[in-house]
Amino acid sequence: MSVTQEQSTWFSDVFGQMVANVDKAVLGKEHVIRLALTCMLSEGHLLLEDFPGTGKTQLARALAGTVQGSHNRIQFTPDLLPSDVTGVTIFDPEKKTFDFHPGPIFATIVLADEINRASPKTQSALLEVMEEGRVTVDGVAHEVGDPFMVIATQNPIEQAGTYRLPEAQLDRFLMKTSLGYPDHDATVKVLAEAATRDRANTLEPVVMASVVSDMAALADEVHVDAAILSYISRIADESRRHVSIKLGLSVRGCLAFVRCAKTWALSQGRTHVIPDDIKDLAQPVLNHRLLLTAEAQFADITVEQVIDQILADVTPPTERAA
Repeated sequence: MSVTQEQSTWFSDVFGQMVANVDKAVLGKEHVIRLALTCMLSEGHLLLEDFPGTGKTQLARALAGTVQGSHNRIQFTPDLLPSDVTGVTIFDPEKKTFDFHPGPIFATIVLADEINRASPKTQSALLEVMEEGRVTVDGVAHEVGDPFMVIATQNPIEQAGTYRLPEAQLDRFLMKTSLGYPDHDATVKVLAEAATRDRANTLEPVVMASVVSDMAALADEVHVDAAILSYISRIADESRRHVSIKLGLSVRGCLAFVRCAKTWALSQGRTHVIPDDIKDLAQPVLNHRLLLTAEAQFADITVEQVIDQILADVTPPTERAA
């Protein structure tokens, strides 16, 4: 089933309303908000690498409030246990049964704050729930619900006492981006409204959580021409043989590219993906999936520079595949 122009217009309008609503809490960051919503509507998870105090928690709370969902924040620390994330079963002496007590992972939007501060064992507790949408405790599977999104954060300036996320776990995040500091006008507006302690708490929901699932299903039906698929494949090939890259784009990364591009195109009122969608999403989709060689790191070459070079070297399609 292909997406009609009427459906794409509806999707774009609702998407715009959601962006405007979140922007009331996270000022001056429309592009990042669009990326976060694209990630959510693509049924993926977001990794934010940013400095403290840039609004990461506000973004998560605002997303949850916009879709009338629940929100939980997990502060990752070295002594955090997997059961502190997923939940535990506790024996009830009156009922003489073991009852499951869900952990904070059971929410619409979960903020995993400073995820690299927890031990690898606790980090791995997120793997099943991020991939499968459920957790297994004592052999029993528990669904976390739909929609479900993990927003994990990392602090780029403090690495003491942290555990670097393994490449396989990084690849499970659909996108990686950063909020950054707001511009001058947004900063002045935030300071002028300093009496408002929690801007996200003032938001009214735009859509029901069930509508998010409908929008995600609609995005799956967006048309992607064979020429676009070939373009993504050639970008992946170029990344694997690039002189500065030790680990290139995987097939899962290519699939992530397609999923994000479909939602991105639909959010702009189009029923099909164009090459510019791929270029717009290249940095957030590829940034955490490409590993630089030691020589490239020593030469102060960044992943962002390599991605720009790959996009410059791979010619985008100018017409549809025959």
